[in-house]
Amino acid sequence: ATWVLSNHDVTRHATRFANPSGLGTQIRTEGDRELGLRRARAATLLMLALPGSAYLYQGEELGLPDVVDLPDEVRQDPAYFRGAGQDGFRDGCRVPIPWTREGSSYGFGAGGSWLPQPGSWGELSVEAQTGDPDSTLELYRAALAARREQPSLGAGESVDWLTAPEGVLAFRRGEFVCVANTTAAPVTVPSHGRVLLASGEVTVDGAEAVLPADTTVWWTTG
Repeated sequence: ATWVLSNHDVTRHATRFANPSGLGTQIRTEGDRELGLRRARAATLLMLALPGSAYLYQGEELGLPDVVDLPDEVRQDPAYFRGAGQDGFRDGCRVPIPWTREGSSYGFGAGGSWLPQPGSWGELSVEAQTGDPDSTLELYRAALAARREQPSLGAGESVDWLTAPEGVLAFRRGEFVCVANTTAAPVTVPSHGRVLLASGEVTVDGAEAVLPADTTVWWTTG
């Protein structure tokens, strides 16, 4: 199987998850950015726990939202011009990623960015997030490192589904366990050993753990 959350043809998943469902793949409203990022982080850990290959789209490791307010005069998407401005809003997910906190293109290049970057993106840059244990970039780095180190992750097809409360997905792969709370409220679940990684703050109390809303946690039983 192959898994992907975002690509160059759809609104970034941090923005899709920030909006109500059913709006399609090209969303033009910012929505609740905090909610969208929380859900995006949880979805990434869930995806990377599944058997098979996973593809990451540039910028999602920074938690970048879609740029939904690009002026029409800077758009590059051919579909926008073919549709007389009624379609083709894929430029929002194609804005170059920020590498540095400062600079006319946030480190993208001396020639500038081919699509304008929001003024707030300096704090979402690689430079700003590197070394911050709570950043989305460091979450991705830790997840990919664990995926390489854990023999139960990556290739393979075996998934043992575990009993879980409504709205919670839980499965085991060898000595690895993934639990994802997709609800809007905290849930109490069994503890499955040592926490490897979590997309949010998980509270462990003996044989139980409390997962906040929209949170995924990885465990190892080994």
